[in-house]
Amino acid sequence: MAILIVENSPQDREHLTSLLSAEGYTEVVTAGSARHAFQYLGLEDPAQAAADVDLILLDMGIPDKGGVEACALISERDRLRDVPIIMLVSGAETDELEAAFKAGAVDYVSKPPRRVELLARVRAGLRIKREVDRRRACEKESFEVTRLLDAAYQRLQRISFLDGLTEIANRRRFDEFIDHEWRRALRNSSPLSMIMIDIDFFKAFNDTYGHQHGDDCLRRVAGALNVGLHRPGDLAARYGGEEFAVVLAGANRAGAVVVAETLRAKVEALAIPHAGSRVSDRITISLGVGTTVPAAESAPSALIAVADRALYQAKAAGRNRVTAAQGA
Repeated sequence: MAILIVENSPQDREHLTSLLSAEGYTEVVTAGSARHAFQYLGLEDPAQAAADVDLILLDMGIPDKGGVEACALISERDRLRDVPIIMLVSGAETDELEAAFKAGAVDYVSKPPRRVELLARVRAGLRIKREVDRRRACEKESFEVTRLLDAAYQRLQRISFLDGLTEIANRRRFDEFIDHEWRRALRNSSPLSMIMIDIDFFKAFNDTYGHQHGDDCLRRVAGALNVGLHRPGDLAARYGGEEFAVVLAGANRAGAVVVAETLRAKVEALAIPHAGSRVSDRITISLGVGTTVPAAESAPSALIAVADRALYQAKAAGRNRVTAAQGA
């Protein structure tokens, strides 16, 4: 582990280096001034740092900055904050120790240093550094694991809310979404609209073209419905079979009818041939619109029932059309 000695006296630098080297500390570098130490540490420009340091022995009486100020300047750098600083203190400088500890020093050694004391302080300082590094690594690993788990959970959430065939929201997501929007509309006394959608004569389409083409038709219709919604707060979901549902938060009856007609036209514009349809030579949809301002005594199921009845009326009136009801 690398040790930096910041000591003004060449003799003291040599003595400290000798003591440490004899104990097996081979990565020892020295600086004769705070300025040289700052350059080595890359204090002004981290990219210019010569190497990582695990422990600093810092002379309290370093002339160009003073030990306390130098200690503070090193400790306030985020990337050096965990490097233990041991002050080298002469007898006349002991009254500055409190300031040095406040500046970030973790220990001190009296000058001239005794071998046993110096090595004990160095070993303790390096143990602190190893433990801090270990904890940082554990924190980083834990953070990364947590991040990966969160990302995996988010992916699972997205998958669990998507219909496997059409890749739009599934029934589970629809149920959760309309319940959430119902409660919000109830709090705000704002309107909530829903569109129930059914592909016209879809059974006949399957009988004519086969289930593989039927699945492709469902995917294309779902895509058109999804693209037809322009507000981030709207939701298109596969309700079941060839039925779809759209939730329009904050939309009144007139606005919901406009959206429904847009969706009807987009599906018709797909121009998917449908020889088995009784209303068109292509795939079309029927849509029922329901709108309400939620009341405390009602529930989302009431709005679903209204939109479903409107859909039935659209189909009874000839299909490939939008029918709107009001109230839930």
